Amino acid sequence: MAALRPLRKPKIVKKRTKKFIRHQSDRYVKIKRNWWKPRGIDNRVRRRFKGQIFMPNIGYGSNKKTKHMLPSGFRKFLVHNVKELEVLLMCNKSYCAEIAHNVSFKNRKAIVERAAQLAI
Repeated sequence: MAALRPLRKPKIVKKRTKKFIRHQSDRYVKIKRNWWKPRGIDNRVRRRFKGQIFMPNIGYGSNKKTKHMLPSGFRKFLVHNVKELEVLLMCNKSYCAEIAHNVSFKNRKAIVERAAQLAI
């Protein structure tokens, strides 16, 4: 059987793919790269001076239609057991199943088997 394709696959546009880094994290080893919002009264990044690193804001958000969409065009649906696969029968053209991390190997095998039967 051929691989399932999504109903429609719009072009996913990311407004920014580079990570936002913490101010002066490149200068000191003790300051980690993970983003922290600068709150200092004299901070250049907070005051948005030219030539400084960018702060994350609402404008970098994804398009509503393509948000949480995988490159294949599907959206993920978390599955914990075989019974939850039945929910995806009606919308298997837009959603794909993702098995939860805490599912045992035995149940995982059963879920994969049933998903192949249902073409999910």
